Parts: sequence; C-alpha cells; structure tokens
Amino acid sequence: MRKKIALVAGGYSGESVISLASAKTIQQNLDADLYEVYVIIIEKQSWWHDSTTDGRIEIDKNDFSITLSGKKITFDLAFIAIHGSPGEDGKLQGYFDLIGLPYSTCNTLISAVTFNKALCNNALRSCYVTNIAHSVLLHKKRSFSLGSILETLTFPVFVKPNESGSSLGVSKVSQPANILPAIEKAFAESEQILIEEFIEGTELTIGVYRTNGTIHTLPATELVSKNEFFDYEAKYTKGVTNEITPARISTEVKATLEKTAKSIYEILHCDGMVRIDFILQKGSGKLFFLEVNTVPGQSENSLIPQQITAAGMTLKDFYGNLIEDLLS
Repeated sequence: MRKKIALVAGGYSGESVISLASAKTIQQNLDADLYEVYVIIIEKQSWWHDSTTDGRIEIDKNDFSITLSGKKITFDLAFIAIHGSPGEDGKLQGYFDLIGLPYSTCNTLISAVTFNKALCNNALRSCYVTNIAHSVLLHKKRSFSLGSILETLTFPVFVKPNESGSSLGVSKVSQPANILPAIEKAFAESEQILIEEFIEGTELTIGVYRTNGTIHTLPATELVSKNEFFDYEAKYTKGVTNEITPARISTEVKATLEKTAKSIYEILHCDGMVRIDFILQKGSGKLFFLEVNTVPGQSENSLIPQQITAAGMTLKDFYGNLIEDLLS
C-alpha cells in the first residue's frame, strides 16, 4: 500500500512563493508508485488542500486530516517545504509532535534554535567547531546605543533579521552613517536583528543529511554573485549568481568543510536535509560559519537539487531514501 505523504507548503512569511516552488519540485520527484502525495497549503487564514474532485478542503487540525468524498484521510508523514514561519522555526514541528505525526525536518527545539541566528551562533561558538564573526544582537522593543555598536564592530557589517530567511531584509553597510536605514529595514522583517562583521572571502554552501544512521554531505557549491552579496535577487533570479557545483576548492578545504558541516549537524542533533552556509576567508583560509537552513529551497533553481545531481543521484531516489529513513 502506498504511503500517504502530506507535502506542506506556503507559510506566513515573504518566502511563501519560494515554498510553493519547492513543493512543486518535490511533488514531481516523489515516486507515485510508492507515495500518495497531497499538497497542503498553510496560510494564516486557513490550512487547506485543493482537491481535483472536491475543491478546496479545510484541514481538520485535531489530527491534520482531510475528508475527500466522505472518506477521511490521515497521513504517514509530513514533508515540510515551508521556508520561514511556521515550518522552519519549530512551530509546526511542535504541533506535529503533539498529534504524533512524523515529519521530515529537525525537531521543534533544533528548528527554533537554528532559525534564531544569534542563538545558533552562541550554541556553536561554545563547541569550538567553527569560526563565527563578531556580532551584536538588537531587540525592536529595547533601546540600543549606536555608539556602542560602532565601538564593538569593525565596518563593513551585515545587518540582517535574526529570524528570517532568503536574505529578506539584509543589507551590507560600509559606512556608519548608513546603518540606521539598514536597521529599520531589518526590523521590518524580524523583532530581533543581528549586526555582524563582514568576512571577505568565498561563499560556500553544503547539503548535509542522515540515512541509515550515517551523516552524509553533498558536493559543496561555490556562490559568485554579481550583486554585492548573495541577496534575495541573487538567490532567486537566474543569471545573477554563478553557482558552481562542485565548488572550486582544494582537497584540504573540501575535507575541512565536510568535516565541519557533519560536526555541526551532529552537535545540533539535526534530522532530515539541511544546508549549511560558510565563508572561506580570503588570505587566512579560515572557514567561518554563516547559518543552518533546516528547510532549504528545493525549487529547480535551488542549490540542494544541484548538489544531489552533482553527487550522481536522482531527486526521486534522494527524496525516497529520506522518507524511508524517517519512517523506519
């Protein structure tokens, strides 16, 4: 009998459009002989499934079920494709834990910690597994001293929402005089923002996942953006960024990158597929951690599908192996 998969997409943030594109790729590459896939859209106003026979069907939140033609359907697994809240910050995971539905991502706690960039930085900083740039955390409802920020950090800096993705609200600031507009822009996306020193170098990103109890890495991607940094446009507009997979790095750097990525995955007790971003610092050759994406993009232009292909796998086999491991 085919397993029933709820492919959960949408979400509450500006990343919902990217989520729908990810869900489309995933759905196209789930083996129809093995899985019966139902796309579930989660919005603030409603959670629903668009049925070809019954039209829009509201989700019964008591057990995350739907009723089609009088028949109640429950699911074996929720494949989460929501970037941002509530799919990447632990909220949806907590709900699924309460009703006992397995899901494809990190658990509630780890999703919440990794979504909060400052918390994740602090957790990894204490483990001494990677370098992390100096930063300052600001809260929207608390006063802050601009003078203290200027004394603490060396420009240029990145001003970014502490809890957001897809580089929404992110600015690179080279002069102190320009920092206040960047702070306002970031606060529009998040109640907390992070001001982080810029590390010059090569941006690298690598997929990490676990199957059969073993942590694996995918071939890393080198990101060369025509923009000043890898912003929203660079991530999702074809031709703005040159995405080179496998990355043009030495054997030594490759080994260090893979070892560090596996260590971070293990230390944080990650599950499913994650993507970890780094900067290889120019001159020193040091690897600096940027962030963990626990629901990385899966659209046809996204990095993880490129890395899966570079590893010699098909998306169908990759997603199938992930699902079977999660259900075992």
